[in-house]
Amino acid sequence: MTRAVRAFLEDFRSRLTGADAPRARRASAVGLLALAAFLAVRTEPTAGHTEVLVAAHDLAPGQVLGDGDLRTAPRETATLPAGALRDAGRVRGATLAGGLAAGEIVTEPRVVGSRLAALAAHAPDARIVPIRLADNAVAEILRAGDRVDVVAGADSGGGARAARLLASDAVVVLVSGSDGGRGRADRVVLVALDSRRATTVAAASLRTALTVVFH
Repeated sequence: MTRAVRAFLEDFRSRLTGADAPRARRASAVGLLALAAFLAVRTEPTAGHTEVLVAAHDLAPGQVLGDGDLRTAPRETATLPAGALRDAGRVRGATLAGGLAAGEIVTEPRVVGSRLAALAAHAPDARIVPIRLADNAVAEILRAGDRVDVVAGADSGGGARAARLLASDAVVVLVSGSDGGRGRADRVVLVALDSRRATTVAAASLRTALTVVFH
């Protein structure tokens, strides 16, 4: 195609006469612009594109991803966001940390996992810890991105310990809930912390009531 166009232009120039040269040059310029537009339209549509995962339909935060929730679609390689995912097998069965609109690209930070934990807590060894708060009403008003301190309530009994700070500056990455069958939603809060504090919070959640303090 390019060789043929070049040959045509060379032949066109050779036919120019002195009197008609200015007009012909103007016509040639217009023709070249039209040709460029035509070639742009005819360019291979997948050139410079990469197949990535996108949402097949609107997806809500906390949704467990299944086969019908994602599809692959070509997107411009140069404009792909960091962490764009290509393999559906990597996220099948994973929990979505943030909502996605239909056609939106799925990235690693949108899925609950090590990448999300590291970004949220700014620590390479970060972990995500699920906790249930003593007051379910507090969990209702938490949102992803909130920064909180995790506090253990006072222990009951004769040798009770006072309330104490378990971890400061934890990042909420997801607040999920399911119908507990008792007329209210039982909320689970996922927070990102470095591995040491994550272990402390996880162990404390097994034996004492937890709450959070908002920043």
